[in-house]
Amino acid sequence: MPTRDYMMDFMVVWLLLLSSLSSCSGIASDIQCLQELKESVSDPTGALSSWKFSENGTEGNICQFAGVSCWNPSDSRVLSLCLRNMGLQGSFPRGIQNCRPLPGDISLQLRYIQDLNLSYNGFSGEIPPGIGNLTYLSSLSLQHNRFTGRIPEKIGKLAQLTTLNVADNSLSGPIPGSLQRFAPEYFAGNGGLCGAPLDRKCKRRFHVRIHIRLRRINNASSIGAAAGFIVGFVVAFYFPHWFVFCGGLRPYIVPVCG
Repeated sequence: MPTRDYMMDFMVVWLLLLSSLSSCSGIASDIQCLQELKESVSDPTGALSSWKFSENGTEGNICQFAGVSCWNPSDSRVLSLCLRNMGLQGSFPRGIQNCRPLPGDISLQLRYIQDLNLSYNGFSGEIPPGIGNLTYLSSLSLQHNRFTGRIPEKIGKLAQLTTLNVADNSLSGPIPGSLQRFAPEYFAGNGGLCGAPLDRKCKRRFHVRIHIRLRRINNASSIGAAAGFIVGFVVAFYFPHWFVFCGGLRPYIVPVCG
């Protein structure tokens, strides 16, 4: 019986230790996320002035940072980022992939950031495909920025995504099929986007290129065949001794060669 009690105590201590280590790494990763995000953007209006970091971490609770929401203030683990209309500029913020909140409730320990709102800023460049690695992202708001390029296919594979808005950017290319369930207004204001749910059809450039390429191949084959026939005829006429003909061809060659 004492041995059994000892084993139970050992297991409890071990689980508490694992929980403590997980908590430390979770907080460290969230701090790194926010610090890298702040360093990677231009903040001319000082909207992120409350985001203060020291060499040992932060100078305050990250749950009190502007635009940051936590699962539980006592856990200091990021649930969502709402940086809407803060006048931020630059490319898509680095560090987002490091935001991996682990709330205290063990049943929610594998949850990742759920809401990301970067709308109404001056962000530019392409939307990184890595955003598709935020497995539990349910809301992504990127409208009213200057993002360019295509919408990454990986975003369409986010199973929990229920809200998406990329309107009023400079995006181009076809809308991924898995994102066509969203209303057209969430893609509006991007002159280069095409395909459902928009009324603008994508140009069939791929098929046109194949058709042109096949025509070029056919033309080249015809020219090559004609040139080969002419060269072969001239060589056979002036140098018949270079060839050894089968019996079936000999009657046709002898009269020509005299």
